[in-house]
Amino acid sequence: MGAIRQCSRSACRQSAVATLTYVYADSTAVLGPLATYAEPHCYDLCEQHAGSLTVPRGWEVLRLAMPTSPQQPGPDDLLALANAVREAAAQPPKSQTTPGQRGLHSALEAPAGTEGVRRGHLRVLREPS
Repeated sequence: MGAIRQCSRSACRQSAVATLTYVYADSTAVLGPLATYAEPHCYDLCEQHAGSLTVPRGWEVLRLAMPTSPQQPGPDDLLALANAVREAAAQPPKSQTTPGQRGLHSALEAPAGTEGVRRGHLRVLREPS
């Protein structure tokens, strides 16, 4: 589950409950439930700003039904998550490297034969004894 998104209005620190999208071709503003993820050309609004929304003269506001309570994960969501975990666990680890690919090393393992070598701003350091 992602972080709680805040209202897009400046100086507002309330949690977003609705998403506002403009359809310029139709001169329409669409205000609906909070989108699943943040879109670059949409605005997340808190309850107060969603309720007091005004649009330019000649524009229409299309208000979609807002849920009365936040949507909880359903059984289908939990089954999909469980299936994804099973699929990831069933796949064998990729241990073979093809020419041109680097081999897998642990995060602290230094590459062979490069002790003390400097590359640009990075340098391999010896492990403290």
